[in-house]
Amino acid sequence: MENRIENLRNSLPKGAAALITNEADCFYLSGFNKSEGMVLVTEKSACLFVDFRYIEAARAASRIDVKLTHAFIKDIFTELKSEDVKTVFVEREYVTLALAARLKEAFEGIEVSEEVDVGKIIGDMRAVKSAQEISLIKSAQKITDRAFSYIITKIAAGRSERETALDLEFFMRKEGSEGTAFDTICVSGKNSSKPHGVPGEKLIQNGDFVTLDFGAVVGGYRSDMTRTVAVGKPDEKMVFVYNTVLKAQSAALAAIKPGVSCRDIDKIARDIINTAGFEGCFGHGLGHGVGIDIHENPAFSTRCETVTAPGMVITVEPGIYLENSFGVRIEDMIVVTEGGCENLTGSEKRLIVL
Repeated sequence: MENRIENLRNSLPKGAAALITNEADCFYLSGFNKSEGMVLVTEKSACLFVDFRYIEAARAASRIDVKLTHAFIKDIFTELKSEDVKTVFVEREYVTLALAARLKEAFEGIEVSEEVDVGKIIGDMRAVKSAQEISLIKSAQKITDRAFSYIITKIAAGRSERETALDLEFFMRKEGSEGTAFDTICVSGKNSSKPHGVPGEKLIQNGDFVTLDFGAVVGGYRSDMTRTVAVGKPDEKMVFVYNTVLKAQSAALAAIKPGVSCRDIDKIARDIINTAGFEGCFGHGLGHGVGIDIHENPAFSTRCETVTAPGMVITVEPGIYLENSFGVRIEDMIVVTEGGCENLTGSEKRLIVL
């Protein structure tokens, strides 16, 4: 925590402060994981402001000073004045117009500025995980792998997508997950052509692909994995699409190492899918960073020019989606290492036929 605070402090002009309101960033800087709280970093101090509902828990969890507040903005202003701060920088992406207006009105004599993008500074720091963060992500992924081994014994024709998703989520909870990493996706048949389809009352049928996209949470850190399985014998086209996606993912995984542009990794998988005749059927990026949030920097995408570095945790999830027919996605989560990458996902990727 001290290193994180010091890195942020060193990114600010002398005598300035940073006010952090985004929940994930507050957790990253304090160790306290609740939505109600603000972190203030000045040249001399770093503190977490919380109200009465969270004061006891915050004092137990936070690794920076905790201040009880009954009026966030008023008490933060008092703290700024006590240190003679002239400028406070906020997170450009997360501060609403309404909050910005309230801060500017309340912080008399103090400039509220977005010139230094505090959110980007913290986001860049969060992109490279520490050994402790990676350990938590690995623990979350182990639960996710166990959940997949469990759920493939429960998927069957006649069972609904919603029931299957709930069964999966309950299993992860029993295994120690603090919650779901995001809204679980369980879609089948024609619904599997929707990359972010919502589990419904549709019954799984023989001949369906079933796509499961899910993750667990341990210590505030998340996992993310997708598998597509077949219920009953798949036809030749389904098998060809599945193997094309697997080939694209395997090629991308083999190319990941430090010093490679994220855009170039995306291109490796995308070119394989396009060459196989499915151009336009892979409409999302190849992957995204994972950590406190399910989507973090960097991303394997056509637009991301970030160069990979050891400690980055990123998903690799190519897919092919044939509208009103079926879809396939296979997703692993990797950490970039000094010599390449380590795949954190242990579940089988060869086509499973149930």
